Amino acid sequence: MDIAPAEKPDNHTQRKLQIANIMQQPNVSDPLKKQGLAALSIGATGVVYGDIGTSPLYALQQVFNGPHGVIPSHNNVLGILSLVFWALLIVVSLKYVVFIMRADNKGEGGIMALIALVQRVTSNESRMRWTLVVLGLFGAALFYGDGIITPAISVLSAVEGLEIATPAFKPYVIPISLAVLIGLFLIQRKGTASVGALFGPIMMIWFATLGGLGLIKIIHFPDVLQAVSPMYAVHFFIENRWQGFLALGAVVLTLTGAEALYADMGHFGKHPIRAAWFGFVLPALLLNYFGQGALMIHDASAAANPFYKMVPEWGLLPMVALATVATVIASQAVISGAFSITRQAIQLGYLPRMEILHTSAREIGQTYIPFINWTMLTGIIALVLGFQTSSKLAAAYGIAVTGTMAMTTILAFVVVRGLWRWSWPATLIGMTFFLSVDLAFFSANAMKIVHGGWFPLAVGIVLFTLMTTWKRGRKILFERLHINAIALEPFLAGIAAHPPLRVPGTAVFLTATPEGVPHALLHNLAHNKVLHEKVVLLTVRTKDVPWVPASERVETSPLGNEFYRIKINYGFKDDPDIPQALALCKIGGLEFNMLETSFFLSRETLIATKVPGMALWREKLFVNMARNGSSATAFFNIPTNRVIELGAQIEL
Repeated sequence: MDIAPAEKPDNHTQRKLQIANIMQQPNVSDPLKKQGLAALSIGATGVVYGDIGTSPLYALQQVFNGPHGVIPSHNNVLGILSLVFWALLIVVSLKYVVFIMRADNKGEGGIMALIALVQRVTSNESRMRWTLVVLGLFGAALFYGDGIITPAISVLSAVEGLEIATPAFKPYVIPISLAVLIGLFLIQRKGTASVGALFGPIMMIWFATLGGLGLIKIIHFPDVLQAVSPMYAVHFFIENRWQGFLALGAVVLTLTGAEALYADMGHFGKHPIRAAWFGFVLPALLLNYFGQGALMIHDASAAANPFYKMVPEWGLLPMVALATVATVIASQAVISGAFSITRQAIQLGYLPRMEILHTSAREIGQTYIPFINWTMLTGIIALVLGFQTSSKLAAAYGIAVTGTMAMTTILAFVVVRGLWRWSWPATLIGMTFFLSVDLAFFSANAMKIVHGGWFPLAVGIVLFTLMTTWKRGRKILFERLHINAIALEPFLAGIAAHPPLRVPGTAVFLTATPEGVPHALLHNLAHNKVLHEKVVLLTVRTKDVPWVPASERVETSPLGNEFYRIKINYGFKDDPDIPQALALCKIGGLEFNMLETSFFLSRETLIATKVPGMALWREKLFVNMARNGSSATAFFNIPTNRVIELGAQIEL
């Protein structure tokens, strides 16, 4: 059984069960009611800013040492610092923190939430909607490529500090990095609830250390503060021209992790994320970048690794340890984000069902998806062994980040036009401004494709193909089921006119076509010649909101002769649990005893054919994805000893 697409309520009499204080989802859109601003801001510092907070380890080093590195002269250093300063202000502060975080889906952010909003403000059959959803899906697919590179480059760059302490450590950098990364992925099954409590305080120490190190260098060489003037960035481009443009491909490394501000909005709320950014994270980052710049102005050789060159010799090993912990935290945030976006994609119908384990009884968002976990680890190990150094990895980093940023900008302005009713001139001016910045960074990073940028693009293309194939395949499957289904009303009339033998108990038939007779019901009646006392036709629908409250969870419609239609509504961040949802029906007078309830599921055998629909290779891919997806029994938390599966063969 597949989740049916969200649909408008039918014309039958419906009763929405009004239930208060039962199974109510947490109000993630307003966490300030439960915790103070300071506590949430510290938590946001630990989770949201891990990625962008570890960028000082490698960003400026890559500017001056990468494939398109520039000479660390006085004017070039000030020009790069000016670019970093204004990029952080325009892209992160203005675009994400101030503007895009306002485009929330009932408190939730991220590109999947934006896709749901876009579907809400555009017509179902419009070409524009299809184009925008495709752009959003490709942006989401690029996230996985970014998610594989981030842990690899972050941990490698931290451990490489051992080489600064003594060259004797160089042969051990890769083994130590791999050991840290493998250990990180091994503990995912156990969850991060206990470790997560330490994230905030540790990252506070990290950012305080970043700011302190930078401030010391700035005090010694205060002339570096001239770089706040945008004229230094302008002069940098005039002097370096094409080389200066290519330098943007490394400058963008200072922005990696900006998407996390938006994606994690639902966990902490807008105000704590904004307070943490403007009150602590942004000043610490700017101090550190300007401190690195001050050091390079007065010692050009420091450009080889300006971050660790700022650290006193006695503090190198402690700094390597702190940096390694910080990069592990940053990696954890990316891994959790991959689990979250996968879960949302499954709910929205873009990926097949997978095994999803909940690692915390209290935190609904803490999940573990084994397939994603081991796939990411395999890719990360391949990257570390293939690229060997953080500098080479940085050559592959950035194109996925900038691609996702551009997609987010386009989708966000469609939403502000559709929901906020901005005028066309204001919408176009705003989108043109931000999109021109995104595309400048993306174009500069496009030069990295031959140096390794092909990797995140390849990952994105593969994931995009899988998601679009699954979505299209489900639509074709739903159409085939609808065409072949027997109309429900004549069937019920026939049952009333010629009643079969009724046996005690309740039978629940899961169906994606609520207006038709489920195949499992027909097979059961044909083979067993009986019906249960109560027969329930159950459809699960996913709506384009993150959470559906308990009061709107269940819709029931009595069909007569002890037949009932039940529709269960979930948001794309809800956890489907059919027995739990059916318990709500007791308030409306329809009670389920699980010991006397049987769940009938159709096990479809899909056959790829040349019938018009999808290309044959995509149909075969869809069939394989369906075959390897987890069962509806596990996904919907149905007791396995109450499930009966009946087969059906469907040609695509």
